[in-house]
Amino acid sequence: MALGFSGSQAAKVVGITYRQLDYWARTDLIRPSLSDASGSGSRRRYSYKDLLELRVIKTLLDAGFKLESVRDVFEYMREHVGTEIASAHLVISGNSVVLAADDGELIDVLKKGQGVLSNVLSLSTVKDEIDAQIDESDLTDDPPVVELPRAAAH
Repeated sequence: MALGFSGSQAAKVVGITYRQLDYWARTDLIRPSLSDASGSGSRRRYSYKDLLELRVIKTLLDAGFKLESVRDVFEYMREHVGTEIASAHLVISGNSVVLAADDGELIDVLKKGQGVLSNVLSLSTVKDEIDAQIDESDLTDDPPVVELPRAAAH
């Protein structure tokens, strides 16, 4: 949709009430990026990216996070992730929200960027590396494996 989504359309797509959406906009949790309300009769217009952010907010709230914690998560992400929040990877676990950074570092965003682990191992990368190694290797040179009979237990 070139003109974006109205407030009621955005609320319906995301699965929240219009009242929630209005409150989040009035309290600066998320402002519509296409057109903000500017007085009586004006309409907010939300972009597709706004819908993604709204859905993340709803997911965090549904997971039991308080609205103030959700604000903290988005404040951190806007400051450290930049404009492509939709490309971020969040891990929601217990009372933690962990951001998986591009360099593989895991950062607890509710603890103001404290590192959790130094690296994330992508198993798909391991699989690809093994597959490539198998394709490159000549595995026919190895002698066959012969199983030796076991000694009988006394």
